[in-house]
Amino acid sequence: MKAMPTLEGGLRIDAEDASDWELLRCVIGDAQGCEHDLASRLGAVIDEAAGGLDWNEYVVPDLREEFNDALAQVGAAIESAIFHAEGGPGPLWITPEDVFPWYSSFNQARLAIEEHFKFSSTLNIDLETLTPERQAALIRSEFYSDIQNLLLKYVMR
Repeated sequence: MKAMPTLEGGLRIDAEDASDWELLRCVIGDAQGCEHDLASRLGAVIDEAAGGLDWNEYVVPDLREEFNDALAQVGAAIESAIFHAEGGPGPLWITPEDVFPWYSSFNQARLAIEEHFKFSSTLNIDLETLTPERQAALIRSEFYSDIQNLLLKYVMR
């Protein structure tokens, strides 16, 4: 898979084969992979004295809807790109107008992986000491972070 900025201020991701498309599809599954969604996890951080009850009642539902809408938009864009590429090599375009749902989706996926596997509490992880499942999750998390960095650098300027 290759990713590069476009002259129009977006990002182009070129899938080179079916496994690249599967990696991109993992964004949705990973984002939804925790027992509690990101909106609920964020709401749980706000204690009652700081307005936690109001946060959970008024903010969390809107956050959840926004996060789910971003995932739906990104999932549809990935499936559309796969369809047009007939499952083989092909491009996926992220335009400046669509960058926020993409950034949100990669962020949700990365945070869910880190929450599930507790990667954020570990520094300098040695891949050889991890199970294959944890290795794959760490690689996906790093991939999501790399794409987020490209979006920040080239699209969200």
